[in-house]
Amino acid sequence: MLTLFGPRQRFCDGLSRRSFLKIGGLALGGLTLPQLLRAESHSGHKSDRSVIMVYLSGGLAHQDTFDLKPNAPSEVRGEFKPIATNVPGIQIGEHLPKLAQCMDKLVLLRAITGLQDEHSSFQTMTGYGMNITQRENKPHAGSVIAKVLGQSDPAVPPFVDLFPTMQHKPYNSPKAGFLGRAANPVKLDGEDLAAMKLQVMSNDDLARRRELLEKVDQFRSASDRVDRTGMDAYYQRAFDVLTSSKLVEALDVMKEPEKVRERYGRGSPKHLGDGAPMWNDQLLMARRLVEAGARVVTVAYGFWDTHGGNFKYLKQYLPLFDQGISALVEDIYARGLDEKVTVVVWGEFGRTPKINKDAGRDHWSRVNGALFAGGRMKTGQVIGSTDSTAAQAANDAVHYHDVLATVYQSVGIDPYSMVTDVQGRPAPILPSSARVISRVWG
Repeated sequence: MLTLFGPRQRFCDGLSRRSFLKIGGLALGGLTLPQLLRAESHSGHKSDRSVIMVYLSGGLAHQDTFDLKPNAPSEVRGEFKPIATNVPGIQIGEHLPKLAQCMDKLVLLRAITGLQDEHSSFQTMTGYGMNITQRENKPHAGSVIAKVLGQSDPAVPPFVDLFPTMQHKPYNSPKAGFLGRAANPVKLDGEDLAAMKLQVMSNDDLARRRELLEKVDQFRSASDRVDRTGMDAYYQRAFDVLTSSKLVEALDVMKEPEKVRERYGRGSPKHLGDGAPMWNDQLLMARRLVEAGARVVTVAYGFWDTHGGNFKYLKQYLPLFDQGISALVEDIYARGLDEKVTVVVWGEFGRTPKINKDAGRDHWSRVNGALFAGGRMKTGQVIGSTDSTAAQAANDAVHYHDVLATVYQSVGIDPYSMVTDVQGRPAPILPSSARVISRVWG
């Protein structure tokens, strides 16, 4: 597995180390980086559009955040109250005041259906349940976009996956499936995780790591002196990627003004439960990556499986969620990226209307919600509604396939088209029943 090394960090044991990126499918003896670049070059697409997909592992309680029911019985409505947003007539939960003030930049979906009761990222990331994804080797949506659109910048991979490795395996990011290793993402193993791995290394392991780092430094410093005359064009592009600092710089949030970092909030790379951390630096990384030229950036954010103590838990964690997601949305618009960058925020299912004996809400796959921003969408609107207890879709329901169809459409890919597998055989991107949510554009 090829590893790229990033900015130096000094940890508590005094060693200077580097965060690293693992590039899926670039191991020696497997697919090489030049082969990957050749595969991408065949796409022929020139779109400059991109997407940031934020996955809320565990399933966020929709009726305590974006679809409150203040007139429902107490065992349904819970403790939280709705507040007004900056769009007349639209209300969301009281612990989301910053998102309330950027509702004019959001599309709120309140009636997503078709989900299964499974704790996994497969539905949101592939458009298929876990069983079908694994049985039929369905690809990650980011891999589809990378395959079809290729690179927009020769020094930046089309698909960067910021998912950490989570304890509950189905939360982890799906692979490229039948699209092959060339469509796998660049995987980031964050600085904190890298440090933890290094702490358990033996002295011999550390010595080998230091030697490897020195060789990488020598390679980078000597790169300008290499004669590349006659080098295969794809090997030259691979050389440029490996010696370019553009990707590493995009991941370095320290380059942002302090006020920007404070606006996003910090959080922590420490995992919550068996799901994802709430590390707001990754949201800022995502913005920096699409600005640098990445087609797709995926982020796993938080752990929302609130079977017990739902309201206490949400009071603790919703403020950071509110700060980070609202900052990402506002930043996309402030930097003029909203015409080409689509943001989608959602999880695997909603929560039960009735509060359980442990003051929690259990799994509820009948209906869920999502947020869209950017993508040239007509924002400041709500699409869909649920019944009086947020238990069922009442009007304008959309299938979760439709959400991904809309994501594909937003980056310029026809969701009804085919994509070819590694054998050159065509396969549908999504089921034929998927429909683009046309209302998001007017």
